[in-house]
Amino acid sequence: MILYSQPEFSPPAPCPYLPGRTMVYSFFFADSLNADELSWFLSRGWRKFGHYFFRPACPDCRACTPLRIPVQRFQPSRGQKRVLRRCSHVGVSFAPVRYEKELFDLYHVHSKVRFGQESTFDEFIANLHSSPCPNLLARYEDDGRLLGAGYLDLGSDGLSSVYFVFDPAASSLSPGIFSVLREIEETKKRGLAHYYLGYVVPGCERMAYKAGFHPHQLFCWEDGLWYEDGEEPKSPTPGVLHPFSGWTGPN
Repeated sequence: MILYSQPEFSPPAPCPYLPGRTMVYSFFFADSLNADELSWFLSRGWRKFGHYFFRPACPDCRACTPLRIPVQRFQPSRGQKRVLRRCSHVGVSFAPVRYEKELFDLYHVHSKVRFGQESTFDEFIANLHSSPCPNLLARYEDDGRLLGAGYLDLGSDGLSSVYFVFDPAASSLSPGIFSVLREIEETKKRGLAHYYLGYVVPGCERMAYKAGFHPHQLFCWEDGLWYEDGEEPKSPTPGVLHPFSGWTGPN
């Protein structure tokens, strides 16, 4: 691993998930991570876009909770099985990330329609096509038409969902739910233990769907351990996990 900067804190900003809260990230920039190094950071609550690694360090708030799915024990719900049937005609393939113009076109439309944001090519390349670690691209296609694209990081213990974009015209298929189900399946096929789904935020409706995949595990910021949903942390002592606690450096 090449560490370009030591962890530091972002300036306080309004929280994008919960009204009236303040958001602060701990972040650093890095390159050339191998699968073991990536998994080390994923298992401690870090996420990434491009070379930018981050995790919440908000004052007086630990609402953003990393969630992962132990894929060998995962069982789809009735609703999720209905999504699988609804999308049975959608072809899915997994391969290393490779740029094609239709991927940016899809990203641009998704950003504009879903979030009202104009996206730039430079932002797209920097965040999703400039990866410092092993990665995969999941393509979701219907008769040659690209419906969705899932960007994944490939660790030694699991796959991590970085970002998923889809054609808003295909919203009735529940493509977001379908992508998680297929990526869980791919994780299991590869003999990996976990599918990392990012943060779930109690009180934030647009993140609530993540908790619908069972069983799942939640990360405790205080002791740095993962617990089954509903299981109480063994150490109730409040604290803040140091950014590189336990890190011994690259092999």
